[in-house]
Amino acid sequence: MNKSEKIFELAKKYESYTATNLSKLIQLKSLSMGEKEVASLIKQMMENAGFDEVKIDGLGNVIGRIGNGKKVIALDGHIDTVDLGNLDAWSFDPLGGEIKDGFVHGRGSVDQTGGPAAFITAGKILKEIGLENDITVYFVASVMEEDCDGLCWKYIVEEDKIRPDCVVVTEPTNLNIYRGHRGRMEIEVSFYGLSAHGSAPERGKNAIYMASKAALEIEKLNEKLIGDPFLGKGSVTISEIVSSSPSLCAVSDFCKFHLDRRLTKSENKELALKQVEEIVKGMNTKVELLNYKEIAYTGLEYGMEKYFPTWVIDEDHHVIQNGVKSFTDLFGSKPKIDKWTFSTNGVTINGVYGIPVIGFGPGNEIMAHAPDEKVPIEHLVKASAFYAYYCYIF
Repeated sequence: MNKSEKIFELAKKYESYTATNLSKLIQLKSLSMGEKEVASLIKQMMENAGFDEVKIDGLGNVIGRIGNGKKVIALDGHIDTVDLGNLDAWSFDPLGGEIKDGFVHGRGSVDQTGGPAAFITAGKILKEIGLENDITVYFVASVMEEDCDGLCWKYIVEEDKIRPDCVVVTEPTNLNIYRGHRGRMEIEVSFYGLSAHGSAPERGKNAIYMASKAALEIEKLNEKLIGDPFLGKGSVTISEIVSSSPSLCAVSDFCKFHLDRRLTKSENKELALKQVEEIVKGMNTKVELLNYKEIAYTGLEYGMEKYFPTWVIDEDHHVIQNGVKSFTDLFGSKPKIDKWTFSTNGVTINGVYGIPVIGFGPGNEIMAHAPDEKVPIEHLVKASAFYAYYCYIF
């Protein structure tokens, strides 16, 4: 039996182990900045699996290590989830972690504790068969991704001083290999008007009217944005609008809207800001790229600019081709190579720091943030095998 067959057999052997671990993680609610219980459980799971070292860093990321070689690989999966939403939309308990009919059910099963559950098993497999090729593998259960994707890796690179040669992002890919996605940024536009009595609006300058005119131009801008054959088209939309005035019998003197801007290849923050500034030119406005700062469950306050760069890896890059070989050796077929629709920690790992990234994860991204979220156990098994073999042959 060769190594790929041995690893796949071990992944199948530990099927129940992987599914049960995921079930336990689902049962602990884990919103951004509230990951403490799940982090503690993951640390315990890594230690029980025989990892060489496990620690929790200052931001709250759980970082396990196997090996001590010169080539460094990291497996990343975030352990925070979005909230449950309307409970009436669920046909089962979102925090039940039920294992039934070939699935593990519950919030986070796909987005995204399924990835960490699978890579803990991969670590167990690697400890059993032994690592070769002078490799160190970090297993990163990261925090605060849902609130600010990439913040966790800013901390890992700049504070923990870990800079891998490759990162496998374990967000859901439906067991396809992903090599990029559009970037994004959050822009706020404030409009300053002049208040007057509502009985004589001509005496004032209505900030809502200013914002409304700009909003119609933003809608037109969305249609004009450039596209890319692989990543698709850039986009912009207004996701929130608020206003104020001295009273409901007065002209509004302030209005602002929030823009969700998705960036395709060759688009960046300077271009996106300039496009908005051109629209509001001549108005009394302020256009700003927002900043994020929050307190992690560890008590540490940390933040970053809310600009999450576009990233894409060439299909012939060795980190992608290593994934193709891993998939083919393990499962006897060629993988589909594609991209995410949503954003991941890759925005910082590759978009900011230029570290090569490959995406491979259990579950379908259409289940992310949706009611009745569930992941196939078969996906967990195959992901466990893929992670172990990918690291073994890197």
